[in-house]
Amino acid sequence: MALLERVSTLIRANLNDLVERAENPEKVIKQVILDMENQYLQVKTQVAISIADLHMLQKKRDEYQESMDEWMRKAEKSVVIEQDDLARAALERYRSFRQMAQSYAEQVEDQETQVDGLKSALQKLEQKLVQAKAKKDLLIARHRRSQVAGRANQAELAIGAGSKAAAFDRMNEKVLRSEAVVEAEQELAGDNVEEQFALLEKNEEVERLLAEIKGRKALNP
Repeated sequence: MALLERVSTLIRANLNDLVERAENPEKVIKQVILDMENQYLQVKTQVAISIADLHMLQKKRDEYQESMDEWMRKAEKSVVIEQDDLARAALERYRSFRQMAQSYAEQVEDQETQVDGLKSALQKLEQKLVQAKAKKDLLIARHRRSQVAGRANQAELAIGAGSKAAAFDRMNEKVLRSEAVVEAEQELAGDNVEEQFALLEKNEEVERLLAEIKGRKALNP
């Protein structure tokens, strides 16, 4: 049966491998559970139908067996009353019903095998479904952790020890350059102040000398 083949595939499915190999694990595991639920309902319905068919076949088998036994009694009764022709006719009916009873007995046996197989598949699928639901959150969480760890590893590989050292050297050089610029600006500012004070002192000296000269002129006109 195609249904049992699909169910067998789901039962054999390795949930861990499906999640690990999937591009979208959450979508895959949810889809697997949905498929299992759908197949479970189909198998459950098929089990009910198969059991109903089994009961029908058993009923038919029993009816033909009863008819077979009845015609045997009639044949035996005909023999007792020494009606051989009637006995032969009864035995022909007996043989016909016996063949039908045997045919239905074989169908009952086959149907019982099918019902047992469907019941077993239903039980296994139910266990697999319970297992999948229990593992769903765990598998998804584990996959997310592996993705985060993978991205962290990739980032570390992309950066590398050499890249880190180079970046530190560039930053250090930038800081040193900034400090040098500040020092230079301070020096330039300091030089300007010194020049202003030197000019002031020079002017004061000139004014003082001029005043002395004027003082001497005033004393010696």
